[in-house]
Amino acid sequence: MTDERPILLWLRRDLRLTDHPALDAACRTGRPVIPVFIHDEVVERLGAAPKWRLGLGVERFAQALSGAGSRLICRRGPALDVLRALVAETGAGAVFWSRLYDPDSRARDTGVKAGLRAAGLTAQSFPGHLLFEPWTVATGAGGFYKVYSPFWRAVKQRDPAAPLPAPAALAGPAVWPRSDDPADWGMGTAMGRGAAIVAPNLAVGEAAARARLHDFLSEGIADYGEARDFPARAATSRLSENLSCGEISPGTVWRAARHAFDAGATGAETFLKQLIWREFAWHLLYHTPHMATRNWRAGWDGFPWSEEDSRPEVVAWKQGRTGVAFVDAAMRQMYVTGTMHNRARMIAASYLTKHLLTHWRVGQAWFEQCLVDWDPAANAMGWQWVAGSGPDAAPYFRIFNPDTQLRKFDPDGTYADTWLAEGRRTPHPSALRYFDAVPRRWALSPHDIYPAPVVGLAEGRARALAALANRGG
Repeated sequence: MTDERPILLWLRRDLRLTDHPALDAACRTGRPVIPVFIHDEVVERLGAAPKWRLGLGVERFAQALSGAGSRLICRRGPALDVLRALVAETGAGAVFWSRLYDPDSRARDTGVKAGLRAAGLTAQSFPGHLLFEPWTVATGAGGFYKVYSPFWRAVKQRDPAAPLPAPAALAGPAVWPRSDDPADWGMGTAMGRGAAIVAPNLAVGEAAARARLHDFLSEGIADYGEARDFPARAATSRLSENLSCGEISPGTVWRAARHAFDAGATGAETFLKQLIWREFAWHLLYHTPHMATRNWRAGWDGFPWSEEDSRPEVVAWKQGRTGVAFVDAAMRQMYVTGTMHNRARMIAASYLTKHLLTHWRVGQAWFEQCLVDWDPAANAMGWQWVAGSGPDAAPYFRIFNPDTQLRKFDPDGTYADTWLAEGRRTPHPSALRYFDAVPRRWALSPHDIYPAPVVGLAEGRARALAALANRGG
């Protein structure tokens, strides 16, 4: 007999209709499909900005499903408990979902799969968050790649599966289960007044993500290789926000960029390499999950980083008040837009871990609070790359000089002027918005005197080199 029981499609970071293998497989069965989003323990642990951004994505995807003749059922609670309850309410016989690869999600999903199968249900996971499943890319010796360059060479000629079209129809159940309103969950509460400042900078949903990709391929990819390092230029794709929530698949982005490369777009290969850098980070996190919270290289465990995040100089770093223009501009850009230019991230991270000798975990945790494009793999690897403790890391003795970097990559001062208000007769509107975004308890004003450096660059460099020279391991 044909199984006509509904399928629960458990959505997490795959808020799209196009190129969605789990959705496609569910629809191909011909059975009713009940899309579900669960505000569970993994969602609850997210930082302020990524939780808020995910909530916005969920609300937008609910609208997209409604437009396709379906619904999004939203529930709150432990994932396995919610799914069991929905099975009981709907008579569902299967649960499909897209795989995730961070340690928290893997632990949750393993428990969910075991619990559902023990109850006699079909529990099946599908690809979609990455270009290639981590266990499918191996060295000649059968291990995983620990260095980016050979990883790039191993995958650059691979052809990911062609993106799947959106389903022509989404069959629903005769009776829909009840749903929470995700707007009632308060996923943006921790953003405070900053939400209103950051919101205009977002591009929420699948349609907005695809428009971003189109605009980048039409206007930005040709100059990407050279222009991407200049933080004042609108030269990047800005797709990290959408990839984080799965509003566009990496396969869709890869296929489009590869077409641009084949057509001779000069910056296309550099962009493809950046997409593979994201892939590399996720493969490493899958194979070495400790990277999310501990030094990837155990030899760094004894390094004398401070983890006291309340020290005045660390507070100044968080507030964009270090007295170092590039660092402060970067931190303020993050507060106003929810993102930060990639070179600026590198400079801000280097300053914290090297000049201030503060553990990368302190910076990692702050970025998780503030970035709408928070990505556990890319951020863990990025912080450790700069700090020197991670895979394929920058030479541990490399200490970026923020002033030199600013002169090189912001030669006319546009980036600094865009984000720093103090001491300027007519501050840029973006620089003023920073003071509307930050918590009132910080008591900051554009009329404040810009601070002197909390540590001299030469002094901080000398101190860091001394510590690095004696790091052992």
